[in-house]
Amino acid sequence: MPSIRVGFCAAALLAGPALAAEPAVLESGSYEVEVKLELPHLEDMTGKKMVRLCLTSEANGNNHGITVLSDNNPLSRCPVSNVRQDGGELTFDIACEGKNSAHASARYQLAPASFRGRIAMQMGGKNMTMTEVQAGRRTGNCNAGKTPAL
Repeated sequence: MPSIRVGFCAAALLAGPALAAEPAVLESGSYEVEVKLELPHLEDMTGKKMVRLCLTSEANGNNHGITVLSDNNPLSRCPVSNVRQDGGELTFDIACEGKNSAHASARYQLAPASFRGRIAMQMGGKNMTMTEVQAGRRTGNCNAGKTPAL
């Protein structure tokens, strides 16, 4: 009987780390996202806004529809690459085409009905850096045929 208990304990210890590496499943649906743009040395100038997004639970090389949300930002229209999800952490790069174009790297923590993340951005040939901070929570299902407004 003691050897059976030891076997169960050993199996539980071996299974623990494998389960921890499973990607967090971000549930598909409508999300309300608080967006704040952080500019170096301009703390009083940054503002917050709320955005509604329709996100997907699709992982496997997909960024779930998460993107740059700040106003008048060229990175919101640029392609995403190097998408990687390791457990509950999602990272990806954004790069606009052309010489001296804007680029960014994103890092998010995902949970089933929420996410938090930061996108570190460099605005092209300018020596301008900023960080977009996002915190989103699921508010329900997406309306069929109607995309939430940005």
